[in-house]
Amino acid sequence: MSEAIPRPSARAVPFVVAAPEALYVEVTGDFTGWVPHGIRLGHHGNGGWRTILTLEPGDYQYRLRINGEWNDHAEATRRVPNSFGTENCILEVK
Repeated sequence: MSEAIPRPSARAVPFVVAAPEALYVEVTGDFTGWVPHGIRLGHHGNGGWRTILTLEPGDYQYRLRINGEWNDHAEATRRVPNSFGTENCILEVK
């Protein structure tokens, strides 16, 4: 997947997940075209995982993959039902 050139209104958005049991964590959603492998987060000790997303302002639906399994993001405050009987989380970029 090639990197898109961010437009001037794009913002660097810190994305953090607490998953102490994880061997690896990925995030995928509207901003990745929902590719299953998504964006891999880096481990930052004490069960914390992190990446920086570069996104235009708006709302983005996403899901986590922890150790290859689909998961909710416990810290997400907004969610919407999806066609798989679970929920997608909403990331709001202002």
